[in-house]
Amino acid sequence: MATFTPSPACCRTAPPEAPQYEQQGKFIEENGMKIYETGSEDASQAILLIYDVFGMFPQTIRGADILAAKTAEVSGKKTKVFMPDFFPEPADITQYPPDTPEKVEYINNFFNQHASPKTIIPKIPGLMKSMAEKTSTIQSWGIHGHCWGGKIAALVSAEGSAFKVATQTHPSLLDPADAEVVTIPMMILPSGDEDVELVAEYEKRLKTPKHVETFPDRVHGWTSSKADFEDPSANADYHRAYKMLSEFFAKYL
Repeated sequence: MATFTPSPACCRTAPPEAPQYEQQGKFIEENGMKIYETGSEDASQAILLIYDVFGMFPQTIRGADILAAKTAEVSGKKTKVFMPDFFPEPADITQYPPDTPEKVEYINNFFNQHASPKTIIPKIPGLMKSMAEKTSTIQSWGIHGHCWGGKIAALVSAEGSAFKVATQTHPSLLDPADAEVVTIPMMILPSGDEDVELVAEYEKRLKTPKHVETFPDRVHGWTSSKADFEDPSANADYHRAYKMLSEFFAKYL
């Protein structure tokens, strides 16, 4: 059975102190799972958003709100974003950075248990079915993954995918072999911390419509839990990334 080791960039630092944010959406519960839902109640298109290992951070929730609103604005179609809370508990911030053998073991175990594709992917069809029943106007789906979530987005983009388009930001489990089986348009926005050669090889093997653009001045996690709104440059790139994601979804959803 395959095991997954997160990239060094993923584990280098813990998120900063979470800023206060007044969410635009709401938390619901479906099939015993908490889900953050944001956007139009009668949306015709939806995006499944996979958070990073630190879970429902304010920066990530804010991104979900922006993605729903901006995609609707650009596409002219009502849009909803669903962000499931897949983990029993998010990754323990105190284990980052992994500077002891015990911390390394904790992080590897977390990725190969709670964040493992074999744990997460089987849950997705049921979640989509429940969400579609709740919002019966949904006609098409896209998927976005932060960090490890990019791996999930890639694996569910193969032949027979329920999604029309997929995107990733600061992916931590890039495997060029995954790119070869992707059958839908894909956007990838790596940070400056990602492996340049690995990103290039992944892009080379993608055969569908694609856009890969690295943000060299940004840290891994800059669109989710490690977003820094106090730094004007980082804040600007955060919003630029979500604009790019929204435009890609608008084009292919």
